[in-house]
Amino acid sequence: MNNEIRKLLEGVRDGTIPVDDALYKLKTAPFEDIGYAMIDHHRRIIQGAAEVIYGEGKTAEQISGIVRHMLDAGQSRILITRMSQEKADIVGQTCELDYHPECRVGIVGGMAVPDGIGKVLIATGGTSDIPVAEEAALTAEMMGSEVIRMYDVGVAGLYRILAHTEDIMKASVIVAIAGMEGALASVIGGLADAPVIAVPTSVGYGASFGGVSALLSMLNSCASGVCVVNIDNGFGAGYLANMINHMNH
Repeated sequence: MNNEIRKLLEGVRDGTIPVDDALYKLKTAPFEDIGYAMIDHHRRIIQGAAEVIYGEGKTAEQISGIVRHMLDAGQSRILITRMSQEKADIVGQTCELDYHPECRVGIVGGMAVPDGIGKVLIATGGTSDIPVAEEAALTAEMMGSEVIRMYDVGVAGLYRILAHTEDIMKASVIVAIAGMEGALASVIGGLADAPVIAVPTSVGYGASFGGVSALLSMLNSCASGVCVVNIDNGFGAGYLANMINHMNH
């Protein structure tokens, strides 16, 4: 999925990017030490997606500083995860920030134009799982995938999933997000011919152990083609779904 190097080389071939400009971009320092962070400016060139800022544990001033240096280095879109409203209020004074409080995600530079091979379907077992789902959805959208949301279709009412069978069958990759016993991933995995990324959430009563019950259920799924990310890791699921959705690029 290394689009950046390909576009750079194609630009040189087509004459739209001067050789010196391409050489400068490849030769510039791969990272920048700003004291409290080592910003990886070459991650987009190497991995196809730019570095993402994890907001939890960082001060608003640190986040603002990282954003400023990334923008100065030519990064057009920046994703910030797990950022509180209070930090977003401060960061938003230094840049044009689109903040989504329900999932604590901030986006600088807007969404990418969708250019994936298909659509990413994101499903949740319940409404309580939506914050994790939105983290996944916004991550995939910001990186260039078209997303279909299918929320509150848990196995307590199986007919709700069956009503979306066509969307399930047409998706290029599916993210199944659920707490409680985490059965949604197995059910969708048994209906889909696409990869299923399962996300256990910490939603549930006492014996769910903060998502461990759903995690173990998903890890033990009998449906083929199901992989599992960590508890509440919507970002990781959205990132992986976008990678799968660009596998021919």
